[in-house]
Amino acid sequence: MFYYLYLEFYPRFHLLNLFRYITVRTAYASLTALLLSLVLGPWLIGKLKRFQVGQFVREEGPESHRAKAGTPTMGGVLIDLCIILPTLLWSNLGNVFVWLALGVTVTFGAIGFWDDYLKLRRKHNLGLRARSKLLLQIAASVLLAAALAALSEKSLYSTKLTFPFFKRIHPDFVVSSLLSHGWAAPLAFLPFVGLVVLVVVGSSNAVNLTDGLDGLAIGCVIVAASALTVLTYVTGNAVWASYLNLEHLERSAELTIFCGSMVGASLGFLWYNAYPAEIFMGDVGSLSLGGAIAAVAVIIKQELLLPFLGGIFVVEALSVILQVGSYKLRRKRIFRMAPIHHHFELLGWKESKIIARFWIAALVFALFTLTTLKLR
Repeated sequence: MFYYLYLEFYPRFHLLNLFRYITVRTAYASLTALLLSLVLGPWLIGKLKRFQVGQFVREEGPESHRAKAGTPTMGGVLIDLCIILPTLLWSNLGNVFVWLALGVTVTFGAIGFWDDYLKLRRKHNLGLRARSKLLLQIAASVLLAAALAALSEKSLYSTKLTFPFFKRIHPDFVVSSLLSHGWAAPLAFLPFVGLVVLVVVGSSNAVNLTDGLDGLAIGCVIVAASALTVLTYVTGNAVWASYLNLEHLERSAELTIFCGSMVGASLGFLWYNAYPAEIFMGDVGSLSLGGAIAAVAVIIKQELLLPFLGGIFVVEALSVILQVGSYKLRRKRIFRMAPIHHHFELLGWKESKIIARFWIAALVFALFTLTTLKLR
């Protein structure tokens, strides 16, 4: 909205020229998201308490978590709202990539909302069946991939991969030999669709698995989203993209504002989610945040940097995969409990210490990710 004020009134009010710059609008979007979150937080917590929207703690979890039962959940509604509104206020709404990122956020948030609602209705920590949740996530990811494939046909997007550390390796995930056959053209994009589904669904569930301690997931999201803001800006800037040998997508620059809104909204939510938490994000928050981060990474052609960018999320997800695989194959557990943050709890680490150390590790992963730009 403010971007259009600049276009409309700039000749008469030169101060509005500030809204021309993405960096300025990103800063204001972050502050808007932060203030919205801080202002609306107490109101939402009060409403959730009034309607008895409380967390159900898994029975097999650590004993220390029993006291958290009844803490208001579904706080992800606040996060999503504080990402969406500032993005609408400060970005160029004629940009298709902005709408794709918002669409993924809303869609995955809706899946998480449904899951949280079923948990509350059943008064249990089990909501949607794993298969149903996975199918919905895959369907949403396929829609994103289809939209990007259509944009690539118009030369607004590239289906080529950008490899960290390597300048000249850019494989295309489209089977070009099939494009000339009208009936087989859609099949040419199947490898690309598969990649997008893997990245988006994996990221969404990885953030969801990390959300087990007060402030743990949202703190790691802040770090990852901050690094992603930098990556988005340099990808959308012709000078920086050329200097760093990145795939330049001019329209992707507006996603910097979306990422800035994510950082601001997450910071505001952390104010209430920090140990001891007054509110939990629930699946409505974790699924939407994971999906949004992955969607931006796919759009700016940094899919292969995502495992480094969200290193903590990857470690958490791998701990669950290894634990389940080991138990099914050998009937033995690798960790005392998965995800791995629970393992450290059972080793005797204090919750606050685990959170702080995981945040430090997330920061190290993010800094390493940014260094790969120059090492390319």
